[in-house]
Amino acid sequence: MNLRIGQGIDFHRLEPGLKLWLGGILIPSGKGCVAHSDGDVILHAICDAMLGAAGIEDIGHHFPDTSDEFKNIDSKILLKKTFDLIKKAGFFIVNADCTVCLEKPKIAPYIPEMRSLISSILETTPENISIKATTTEKMGFTGREEGVVAMTVVLLEK
Repeated sequence: MNLRIGQGIDFHRLEPGLKLWLGGILIPSGKGCVAHSDGDVILHAICDAMLGAAGIEDIGHHFPDTSDEFKNIDSKILLKKTFDLIKKAGFFIVNADCTVCLEKPKIAPYIPEMRSLISSILETTPENISIKATTTEKMGFTGREEGVVAMTVVLLEK
């Protein structure tokens, strides 16, 4: 058995008038992520965790924010492309555990749909995808509602 752990983290600034994509789902909000892509911190953190576990660079290497090819891209496409890379390297997902730090909006009602969508892309079951949400109790940039952070740990098996 060849198990590999990877971690990923992503941060994005929040600004009014933009869409908020989290876990592949459009979340109703007055603010959204400033980003080259759609700014989905959950999917970006999962991508980086998978790439790190497989030892094949990082999300910025494979999908640079300097490339017009990835301008405004749907992060579900990036997740699928990343999964294809780890499959090509001989890996599959054992599980992914993600924590989102966001003061508001509350995302708990959307988590089951996120888990279902992500698990379908990663060819696993929703039980293997964990998404948790927390606040920073109004401290720091997330507490001031200036940004959002997602951290993910992924276990791969070869």
